[in-house]
Amino acid sequence: MTSTMQSVRSIVAPITAKAGPTPIEVTNPYTGQVIGAVPRASVAQVRAALETARAFKPMLSRHQRAAILDRAAAIVRDRSTALAALITAESGLCINDATYEIGRVSDVLLFGASETLKDDGQIFSCDLTPHGKQRRIFTQRDPLLGVISAITPFNHPMNQVAHKVVPSIATNNRMVLKPSEKVPFSAIVFGQILHEAGLPEAMLQIVTGDPREIADELLTHAAVHLVSFTGGVAIGQSIAAKAGYRRMILELGGNDPLIVMEDADLDEASSLAVSGSYKNSGQRCTAVKRMLVHRSVAAQFTDLLVDKTRAWRHGDPTDPSMDMGTVIDEAAARFCESRVNEAVARGARLLQGNQREGALYAPTVLDRVDPAMPLVLHETFGPVSPVIEFGSIDEAIAIANGTRYGLSSAVCTQRLDYITRFVRELEVGTVNVREVPGYRLELTPFGGIKDSGLGYKEGVQEAMKGFTNVKTYSLPWQ
Repeated sequence: MTSTMQSVRSIVAPITAKAGPTPIEVTNPYTGQVIGAVPRASVAQVRAALETARAFKPMLSRHQRAAILDRAAAIVRDRSTALAALITAESGLCINDATYEIGRVSDVLLFGASETLKDDGQIFSCDLTPHGKQRRIFTQRDPLLGVISAITPFNHPMNQVAHKVVPSIATNNRMVLKPSEKVPFSAIVFGQILHEAGLPEAMLQIVTGDPREIADELLTHAAVHLVSFTGGVAIGQSIAAKAGYRRMILELGGNDPLIVMEDADLDEASSLAVSGSYKNSGQRCTAVKRMLVHRSVAAQFTDLLVDKTRAWRHGDPTDPSMDMGTVIDEAAARFCESRVNEAVARGARLLQGNQREGALYAPTVLDRVDPAMPLVLHETFGPVSPVIEFGSIDEAIAIANGTRYGLSSAVCTQRLDYITRFVRELEVGTVNVREVPGYRLELTPFGGIKDSGLGYKEGVQEAMKGFTNVKTYSLPWQ
């Protein structure tokens, strides 16, 4: 047994030992082996966690909250090798992607610590108009009165969790978190690290279980004042229908285009294309899902794309020489395969990939793709690069906006007039120029419009705003 496998087993064994009589088993997507098990929480247990959270009144000072987050960041950095191995074991992401994710988790913690120390109030003088008074109005941000219920997906097992949990701690809130049952260990271990760093246990409780059994309680319990969810559109819409009159932050899917204009640096654009499509096994809401390429450079761009895709190594996710591991499970790989087969049957041309072995799905390139094909009309969550040709910037913008999603985008061009039109007219939350759609800082606002999101954006600063109530008060002021 390798030292990496030993470290993973040492992490999951104590959790598995407490999993109870009807546990949820967690399987390694690459090997198919069970790596451990987590408890299958009942509705009563979820209810008890929510009641515990509601009864607890956090009184941590800004200094104490920042110190906890700083200590947790140091622990994450110190244990980065073992934590990355854990992510790889339960998600199938290659070790390089998992290591990068651990760095992002540390960033979230450090940004959260820094933002905690900033004063969040404003001051307004009241003598600004002829009928004003000699007073001043002050604002402050208070924690929510109730509990935050958070639900996270499988594709970034620890970083998605960090983006829910850290702003909650930074704003002195209480959270009950349910991670994806496919990758629960990363969330549980992250919670353990925060408790080790000094966080009161009632401020963060993690429940694991079958969402069909416990999700409704997390959405409708009277203690819950905010539901924060990251995941698919259909589930997000279901949550919106069930949650009723309470605050919601829904971060949903994406169908992000990479737009390559006729003046683009094609070597740069094709490198961005493969990185944007295949990093994290293509399982990112901000992954490049469509490549819109000007007709005059499409052939040259596609040749470069195919060459770089062939060089993108995929296989055993624990092998550091691999650029990509598996998707989350065999069903996800079969779905990608079926979407590609359907596109080929409708006239697309397969140029590379579309081989599958279990949950391992090869990076795949197609051209002659029609914007109406389900492969690109809807979100295909995997390492697929569909090339769509266009003839003008008007056509590119129309194609890019022609889906129900509006999360992010990337544009490759040297022309400022093109850039300003894309920034103005693309119906998305982010436009990245000469960069992949997913580029961002963990601090900055992140989120989409249309079916890609509802409510406050994510990113540490915006999430902290969403997790608080603004209170104003005024005083006489001479």
